[in-house]
Amino acid sequence: MKTLDLLGSAVSNTFRSKTRTILTILSIFIGAFTLTITSGLGTGINAYIDDTVSGVGASDAMTVTKTPEDTAGNPLGGNGEPQEYDPDAVSTQIPGMTVTALTPEDIDTIEGTDGVVSVDAQRTITPDFIQFGDGTQLVASVGSLVAGQTTVLADGREPDADTDQYQVALPQSYVEPLGFGSDEEAIGETITIGITDALRTQHTIDATVVGVTEEALASPTGSSILTNSALSDALFGAQSTGIPASDADRYSQVSVWFAPDATDEEIDALKDRLADAGFTGTTIADQLGMITTVIDGIVLVLNAFAIIALLAAAFGIVNTLYMSVQERTREIGLMKAMGMGSGKIFGLFSLEATFIGFLGSAIGALIAILAGTGLSSILSGTLLADLPGLTLIAFDPASIATIILLVMAIAFLAGTLPAARAARADPVDSLRYE
Repeated sequence: MKTLDLLGSAVSNTFRSKTRTILTILSIFIGAFTLTITSGLGTGINAYIDDTVSGVGASDAMTVTKTPEDTAGNPLGGNGEPQEYDPDAVSTQIPGMTVTALTPEDIDTIEGTDGVVSVDAQRTITPDFIQFGDGTQLVASVGSLVAGQTTVLADGREPDADTDQYQVALPQSYVEPLGFGSDEEAIGETITIGITDALRTQHTIDATVVGVTEEALASPTGSSILTNSALSDALFGAQSTGIPASDADRYSQVSVWFAPDATDEEIDALKDRLADAGFTGTTIADQLGMITTVIDGIVLVLNAFAIIALLAAAFGIVNTLYMSVQERTREIGLMKAMGMGSGKIFGLFSLEATFIGFLGSAIGALIAILAGTGLSSILSGTLLADLPGLTLIAFDPASIATIILLVMAIAFLAGTLPAARAARADPVDSLRYE
């Protein structure tokens, strides 16, 4: 019997006992469905985290702040007592949170630390309001992108760091309150930014809206207006009017760049050297590592339940094929008497098991994709509406193919016992079987 004939016989024999085979396929379906959904859950969330990582910054950079002597960043001390006023504290643009200011001397110290490639100081800009035309004046904070950092855009593009024009990207939540009908309508319009200097004189600066940003998890720009370098310089210059240069050059944090191929041990050593100099370094992995660990752990547990379901289904395959071997004893004897070898008989029953596994896994994966896509779409517009850009359940074709092949492999292994029994059957005894 040729291979194609063997495959055709295996497929046709699979449904000799339709009820028993369908029940076995259903048990496989449950495991494959669960495995596909959990895999899609991990793919969707990790893709969202990857977008978030790109919004936080590049992988070869860390954020460095001055290490406080007590409990900076908290208006109360570690024991819950009010904290003493620090004239060197600057705002982090997070309500209620301050850090000790970095001076030009601090930046020089950081630049001279072994392992630091370059330093990009981030200035604190605190505007009074933003306004479109004669509309409502809204309070807003200012964010900026450092090299290697991106943001999630709802429309338009990021402000151009190399142009002399004043450009800004608005948070999506500000579009309607400012008076725009949609994200698209805001692109190309001019908004006014008001900012007060040290002499209590208010300045206004006009900027062109070039993009609209979505709010992303852990992104520092998601709820802030995003400015290009020219606009940031103009705002900082207006804000610093009347302040001595020594007081104006105060920074809340700096971005420190290190070698792209630095190992974890080298990065930890750099953090230690910065700590010895009085600074605290935080990488992207530090910020998001715990999140990814928790998510991967949850997905792993869910996948374990799916594997348990598949193992239970494997016993169903064993039972189905054992019953099939029992019912077809005389047929097996006839095939052997006609010259069919034990290897081909083994292959016939193994193919039947594999085909059952393929049907159960393919149907399970297909239903999981349909259900997962529909559920993800519903959740994105309801419970997860506050997390724009998140596709909770996303499917990777390579992962789906891997799941189907995995289930088929489990089915094949489950079918080896009854297939071996059929291959060992004595043709004379089989032909006499009643």
